[in-house]
Amino acid sequence: QVQLVESGGGLVQAGGSLRLSCAASGDTFSMYTAGWFRRAPGKEREFVAAIIWTGDKSWYADSVKGRFAISRDDAKNTVYLQMNSLKPEDTAVYYCAADRVPSVSTAENAYDSWGQGTQVTVSS
Repeated sequence: QVQLVESGGGLVQAGGSLRLSCAASGDTFSMYTAGWFRRAPGKEREFVAAIIWTGDKSWYADSVKGRFAISRDDAKNTVYLQMNSLKPEDTAVYYCAADRVPSVSTAENAYDSWGQGTQVTVSS
């Protein structure tokens, strides 16, 4: 397993942008598929985006497609989530997840390693 630490959350106005970072340590991160999930107040945690360990395939929830972009820099053991055109409904705690799976997965139970989460609040 890897240890994951998210950063980059904060308060932003609707239409603005944020970039979340997830720093990994403890294992060879380049072998891990990584994903972002979020939990909005009063709702269950949901899939946002994921990127395969090779970096050449990614997947997005329909609600963020075209606005969010996931990327990774294995030299820095970091995965990013660039969030543009933010909406109030994007307000949530965002979690980074990773596991040694050979393909992109949208399921929480596909990931063994989780960060502690970072709060994103989008004001209208």
